[in-house]
Amino acid sequence: MTQRTLVLLKPDAVKRGLVGQILARFEAKGLRVVALEQRTIDAAQADAHYAEHVERDFYPPLRDFVTSGPLVAVVLEGDEAIDVVRAINGATDGRKAAPGTIRGDLSLSNRENLVHGSDGPESAVREIALWFPNL
Repeated sequence: MTQRTLVLLKPDAVKRGLVGQILARFEAKGLRVVALEQRTIDAAQADAHYAEHVERDFYPPLRDFVTSGPLVAVVLEGDEAIDVVRAINGATDGRKAAPGTIRGDLSLSNRENLVHGSDGPESAVREIALWFPNL
């Protein structure tokens, strides 16, 4: 089943020069880039994206992090793209993520974990509409 999903390459990925390497992993798997844009977001955009987390204790530092510098927003398309991206990304905490995953190979943090991927079909639709309303 062909799906679309949103991926964010967070400010740490941009700062560390890992954008091309990370995108190459998705493309090597067979996913196609439908839309891609580098941008800096403000607190309102972060709050809209992470709406389900805004009231949680861990959110204020996450907001500070995602608004701290440029990130790259990408829409990927492919067979079961949501699950494929989540598997390639690895566990949220880079210290616990499996080797071979983006986070397992490149991250030592729970917050600065390089990438975000939509967690299901409904969130993918919502997130893509938020980041790329013209798609």
